[in-house]
Amino acid sequence: MKRWTLLIALMAFGAPAAAQTTVPNFTQGSMTSTTVTDTTINETIVTEREGGAYSSWSGINITPSGAVGATGTTYSLTTDGEEFQLEIVERQAGIIETETITRTIEQTSTKNSLSIFSQ
Repeated sequence: MKRWTLLIALMAFGAPAAAQTTVPNFTQGSMTSTTVTDTTINETIVTEREGGAYSSWSGINITPSGAVGATGTTYSLTTDGEEFQLEIVERQAGIIETETITRTIEQTSTKNSLSIFSQ
């Protein structure tokens, strides 16, 4: 009879109830990022070319009265009625040419980044 009493007592009161809880032990995630960069470069390049003094002359059917290119020198035809040509080039020493280049450079760059993490 003692056995039945114990069995009935256990059935009536039962075992203590326990709540089940779950603790996550794994975490994961991700993150995306986009960076856009616009760049504008305005550029001017100036190049100066220098040269020394230069003097030359050439011609056909021309006779100078003095030194070619000198002040007061006159030129006359050697043979009347024939073709003639006279070319005199004189240049002082210094800057003989200046070149300027102006340009604009535009650039857009996009950077996409993805980070994935887990524990």
